[in-house]
Amino acid sequence: MMMRVATFAQSEQMISSALRVQSVMANEQVQESSGLQSEDFGGYGSGAGRVINLQVSVTRAQSYIDASNLADNKVQAMYSAVGSVTDIITQLRTQLSAATTGSSTATASVINYAQQAISQMQGLLNTQYDGEYVFSGARTDTAPVDLSSYDTGTGSLTTSDTSYYKGDSEIASVRVSDSQSVPYGVTADNPAFEQVMRLLKYVGNSTTLSSSDISQALDLASNALDATSTVQAKLSTSASQIESASTNQSDYQNFAKTLSTNLTGVDVAAVTAQLSTYQAQLTASYSAIAKIQSMNLASYLR
Repeated sequence: MMMRVATFAQSEQMISSALRVQSVMANEQVQESSGLQSEDFGGYGSGAGRVINLQVSVTRAQSYIDASNLADNKVQAMYSAVGSVTDIITQLRTQLSAATTGSSTATASVINYAQQAISQMQGLLNTQYDGEYVFSGARTDTAPVDLSSYDTGTGSLTTSDTSYYKGDSEIASVRVSDSQSVPYGVTADNPAFEQVMRLLKYVGNSTTLSSSDISQALDLASNALDATSTVQAKLSTSASQIESASTNQSDYQNFAKTLSTNLTGVDVAAVTAQLSTYQAQLTASYSAIAKIQSMNLASYLR
């Protein structure tokens, strides 16, 4: 029987060392393929809490960005609709000015225009975005303007009438950060819209217009145009605030992602280089182990 020269202790020590190198290599191979220090939070030790907090804050920032984008799209839809309302009242005022000459043709023209424009107003104020009525307050599933009982008779140029409105008084707002909400809603019973509706109802349901009627209508048209422009300016301000807040959240999100990557990521090139070094060490270790284990008394005595 071949006798081994006292190699057991050396062999065991070298095998243990080789196994430790193998374990380190296996971990670094995972790091090389994933680009991460660890596949689970346990591998980050005391830094795990920071990593989790950063990931939570990134997710929260994304929820604010999504909410801001949705609100901004609604504001854009409202802004466009209000711009069309401005066009209607501008055109009506132009035609009313033409009717001050007393021309029956001009008077008939402005009456006909008002009859058509009130239906256009209904469509604009019933604007929807993503299946929701944007001018209905919180009652987003209800069309805010209903002319079925409103558009009868001339009404009054001086008395407000919002009986066409079927929404509520809730003003929409969006939370854009932990500490900031931006109100952006406008309801269809806003005084600006009410004035336009009142004016169109009066002119459109009239059979003729006296010089006094036209004068009062022009005054109301001017007030309505100013009020509508104010609404549009407020919507523009809200859009700017929402977009700015969304940009801030995106900037923070990028910062948090970068910090999280710094805490969890590895330098893949450095890991690859180290793996090559460990591979060389492991090859040398197994070569030495094989050499030691091949030694026996017979070989030694030859």
